[in-house]
Amino acid sequence: MPTRNEAKDAVKVLLGYLEKDVEREGLLDTPNRVIDSWDEIFSGYHMDAKTILSSTFNGEGYDGIVLLKDIEFHSTCEHHLQPFNGKAHIAYIPVERIVGISKLSRIVECHARRLQNQERITKGIADDLEKYLAPLGCAVIIEAAHGCMRCRGVKQANALMTTSAMRGVFFDKAEARQELFQLINN
Repeated sequence: MPTRNEAKDAVKVLLGYLEKDVEREGLLDTPNRVIDSWDEIFSGYHMDAKTILSSTFNGEGYDGIVLLKDIEFHSTCEHHLQPFNGKAHIAYIPVERIVGISKLSRIVECHARRLQNQERITKGIADDLEKYLAPLGCAVIIEAAHGCMRCRGVKQANALMTTSAMRGVFFDKAEARQELFQLINN
């Protein structure tokens, strides 16, 4: 793993590819600012799903859908290093234990704040919910706009991509899926 100084030097090399004078005032501290921003943008590499989802509570017999919708997220496409962002909807049906709603938002951050593709984020969140909460079912639906589609290539500024992962009763039972979609669309 490169050191922070090696990473800053690499940013300076990339700036030199774009800009003739990397020593001008506006660019002098850019390598440091880029590495600082990357530490935040890619903080998901230092998050652990097991830790996030391990703090649960007695569900007190609740057996309905738990849905947190419209969770805003920002990620970075691993193919072009372009941003993509959107909203995630996460649902599960608890068996005995429930998790605090902030943990659902944090599990999205855990996956989104890495070099990613949308399909992997969707699957990863569903895998973690299934593994650490052991619900009757879980569902993850993500809608996102991708920078690589907006500003380069086909230049489709308004295109949204939707991915989903349905597990347990959300996969097996149409009624559960239908109820979930009704809750999301309300």
